[in-house]
This record gives sequence, C-alpha cells and structure tokens, in this order.
Amino acid sequence: MGYYDQQTNTNQENQEITPSRYGDGKKPVKQSRWKPVLSSITSGVVGGMIVLGVYPMIEDKQEETPASQSAPNEQTASQTAANSDNVTSVSKSGSVADVAENLSPSIVGISNLQQNKQSFSDAAKEAGSGSGVIFKKEGKDAFILTNNHVVEGAESLDISLSNGEKAKGKLVGADALTDLAVLRIDAAEAPGVAPIGDSSKLRAGESVIAIGNPLGIEFSRTVTEGIISGTDRSIQIDTSQGPWELNVLQTDAAINPGNSGGPLINMSGEVIGINSLKISQSGVEGLGFAIPSSDVMPIAEQLMEKGQIDRPFLGISMGDIEQIPPQAAAEELGLPEGMTTGVYLDKIQSGSPADQGGLERGDVITALDGKKIKNSSELRKYLYESKSVGDTLKVTVYRDGSKQDLTLKLTAQE
Repeated sequence: MGYYDQQTNTNQENQEITPSRYGDGKKPVKQSRWKPVLSSITSGVVGGMIVLGVYPMIEDKQEETPASQSAPNEQTASQTAANSDNVTSVSKSGSVADVAENLSPSIVGISNLQQNKQSFSDAAKEAGSGSGVIFKKEGKDAFILTNNHVVEGAESLDISLSNGEKAKGKLVGADALTDLAVLRIDAAEAPGVAPIGDSSKLRAGESVIAIGNPLGIEFSRTVTEGIISGTDRSIQIDTSQGPWELNVLQTDAAINPGNSGGPLINMSGEVIGINSLKISQSGVEGLGFAIPSSDVMPIAEQLMEKGQIDRPFLGISMGDIEQIPPQAAAEELGLPEGMTTGVYLDKIQSGSPADQGGLERGDVITALDGKKIKNSSELRKYLYESKSVGDTLKVTVYRDGSKQDLTLKLTAQE
C-alpha cells in the first residue's frame, strides 16, 4: 500500500522517515520540548520480520536481506482444484509414503535472486530460498502458491522442479499482509498439480505432513509428519505493509528455514495449508504455523485476477500511543490523563480520504464506527475486514484535548 497506511515502528533501527506530504493550509501540531521525543519515537518504517520470536521460514542466503479479508470470489478451494487440469490423483490409503510420492511432483523449490549491492558483478545471486506448490493448470500456464516473504524483493525467480529441471518463474501477484503470492510457469514444465482441500473441516489431532525444501534445494521435497495442534490460532506479524494479525493452523510437523511456501497436507493427499511460520526460541519445540487453505484460495484467486488485493485506503502514517511515554502523550497530544491506547497520526497524504475528511497530523484515533481502536493493528483489521472501497467511515479522534467525530469516504489506493 505504499508509504501511507503504514505504522511507525519504534523498535526498528537505522530507518528514515520520508518527508511528509502534509498539505498546505493545515494547522501544524504545536511545538514543545517533547517534539524531539515524539520524532524519535515515531521514526522508522515497519520491516519484514515476524515479532515475538515468530519467524518466516525462508532460507536466507545473505546477511540483512529484507524479508519482505477475504476476496470477493466465493469459489471454494475444492472447486478450484476440481476445475484445474491434471490434478494429481492421490491414494486414499492414508499412507504417508503414498501421499508424499503422489504429491512430490507438484512441490517446487523457489530461489529469490537479487543483485548484491556490495558486489561489482551484474549477475543476480540467490538472496534466499523457499518452497511452493503447483495448484492449478490453465491453458498454457501453471500456477504456484507460496509466501510473499519468499519472493519479496526478487529481481528474478528460479523454480526447481521435481524432475531436476529448472524453470523461470513470473510473479502473478503478491500480498504482504496475508503473506501469500502466486507465481506462473509454462504448463508444459509443470510435472504435477496438487489438489486443494477444505481446511474448515480440520480437527485438532488429525495427521498431516509437510513437504518442502528445508535449508535449500539440497534437501528438496523433505517429508515431515505431525498433527494439527490447533485449528484457530492468531499470530501477530510485522510486514512491509505494517502489522497484521494472521489466522493460522498450528502443527507440530517439523518446519525449518526453506519450508516457507510449501504445503501442509492431510492424509487424503490434499493441501490444507501453506507453511509460513514457526516459533523459534529457547525451550520451544514443535510450534509451526500454516495459512489455512480456506483463507489462501480466495486471496489466490484475486491475485490471479488482479495481481493485488484491493483494500480501502486512508492515506496516513501512524504510530501506537502505547509506545509513547504517557507524559509526552498527555502534553504534546492533549490526551486525557490515563489514556494509553489509540493511534497517533504522524503524517497525512495530501488529497487522500484522511485529508479530505478533515484528519490532521497529531490527531489520535480512538474509535472507528463507534468500535474502540487500541492500536494500528486493530485499525487495519477493522478497515480491511469490515469496510470496502466506497464506504463511509466514522472516525473518532482526540485533537488538542477535544473529542471529535469525523466522517470520510474510503477510496482505493491509486
């Protein structure tokens, strides 16, 4: 979503804020001795790492390489698979070996190639690697599901196939918030297509397997076995589009760097999730997470159709009040004593819905349509899941100590 609708992150280092597009004629925030404090606190733009010890499972090949609502299509995952050409026929025996053998041709390795800015060579080198699964053939094209963080920032993409061949992948579309991407290769190069199952029918305790390329292509199509440990989990992540709460399946099947984007598979041989994250910290074992297929497929369909996910746009740069010292928040922003939650507006894009609706730099958003908003993550979740382009939005703000209600009309980002 570009620079605006981004959160200012107090925990990122060595980042810079782009000069404000703050329009002429707006009342500036009053100056005070806390201004340097707020400026320092609200500096930086969200990066791509997962917070709270949760990490994306991409195999990083160079130091400091950036990691980088349901769509309207109501077609189910099983319908999508059924309409695809050459869907792999899977044994119903429930054998791990049979399932793995039959689905292996649809599993691919993905190399994210980028130029090393510190090198004099023009040749792109592998910045990281991950996994993917061929889920659809249509005409001359075959389509691959993977994670956004596997392909983000890539200048080109190499696809390693089960037959030992390589293909050039083309990015069809990607979405940072849902951490999903769709790639395309020639259909003639695709050895197989995996069927998509219905993750909404899963129960905790069901057996599953993960297939992917942990630590790179050397260990391609590694099979690990486990169970569904939980079916309705939420993980807070930081993305290049700001913080987001991702709905995930929990599994104890081993997931390692390089497994990102690979499939989580039920014992009927159907893909019921895309492996994305694990909790990696001392004393923690077997906590891996996959994006459920019921969430994946509507996003994938919209990415294939439009190349992006259309979401309503405000045109703001923001930070969380809870990250500002209470005394600074009270003095600089005029907040009532004891108010420690809300979203501070650091910048307003000129001509945006926020600008045209009367929001100003220094405002603190506390509610949307009467629903209390504690932080930027809640703001995005409400905006993206409850509102559509063209809707009106009632915004409750505190400005210079006064509570105000403003109404604005949401647009799509141009």
